[in-house]
Amino acid sequence: MLSLVTGGGGFLGGAIVRRLLARGDRVRVLARGEYPDLAAAGVELVRGDVANPLSVDAACTGVDCVYHVAALAGVQQDRWPFERVNLYGTHNVIEACRHRGATRLVYASSPSVTFAGEDQCGVDESAPLAIEWLEAHRSWYSASKARAEEAVLAASDSQLRTCALRPHLIWGPGDNHLVPRLVARARKGRLARIGDGANAVDTIYVDNAAAAHLAAADALAEAGSPVAGRAYFPSQGEPVNCWAWIDEILAAAELPPVRRTVSYSAAWRIGAACEQLFRLAPRREPPLTRFVAAQLAKSHWFDISAARRDLGYAPGVSTAHGMERLGEWLRLGTRGAGH
Repeated sequence: MLSLVTGGGGFLGGAIVRRLLARGDRVRVLARGEYPDLAAAGVELVRGDVANPLSVDAACTGVDCVYHVAALAGVQQDRWPFERVNLYGTHNVIEACRHRGATRLVYASSPSVTFAGEDQCGVDESAPLAIEWLEAHRSWYSASKARAEEAVLAASDSQLRTCALRPHLIWGPGDNHLVPRLVARARKGRLARIGDGANAVDTIYVDNAAAAHLAAADALAEAGSPVAGRAYFPSQGEPVNCWAWIDEILAAAELPPVRRTVSYSAAWRIGAACEQLFRLAPRREPPLTRFVAAQLAKSHWFDISAARRDLGYAPGVSTAHGMERLGEWLRLGTRGAGH
């Protein structure tokens, strides 16, 4: 079987590629950069951008299953780059799958597609997409992911079976986004607890997130699969206190815990002001937005029983074991950087 992974050079995409190779699948990666390590492992590399329909169509030639992971993340205030990559890039993937005869498409979505600024405790897949709230609060990443997920699920039919996964706060060794940003801010003294510090969140270790994607693809293999056209929330299955978890990551990086606290109302006002200011430089990322303030102050954890039932998903790496691996990776990186 030949599988295509868009964004296969990234954190989650790379983990999916490694699992596919480990079980003997042939793998092709569509990515903008060069990845000699993937080529050395036997991966076929296609250089291209998901926003270019010709690149995507060529990459889908002869492919059985597509894992669409490529995305633009961040909180920049320019809407167009997010829609170009996340929304129109996804439309390109859907059209290429149809044109080239791929039968399965697994889309890496985000749980933030259902977030509307309030606590989410034990939420399941019946929660509606919060596109209007996300767009009103200028979370262009989440809004574009929501519209893209909507398109992917609507495309599911007898020729192309699709599903979406919403892994939350992916972390682990090799992370080039979440953990490095937390560590960098902590080192600069720019990390502050927002709200009362009691909010619980779901997370997912990167290998578990990758395993969930393969399980979803396997579940789509049969015609009439109940997974087709549905979204799922995979996670560690054990919500954690957001700020205790952040402190644990900082401790793994040999940094002190977060000391400062900012009220949610104050953070919301600061975020709104930053959004206004950074409209003058929309390609730059503001230090805080209203969406980020809400995400850091509110609870958001999810019922994963549907993923367990339909995908056979279970987190293979525990949070404790994953944190040990993360700590080892961080310590190696710190020594290599000379700190």
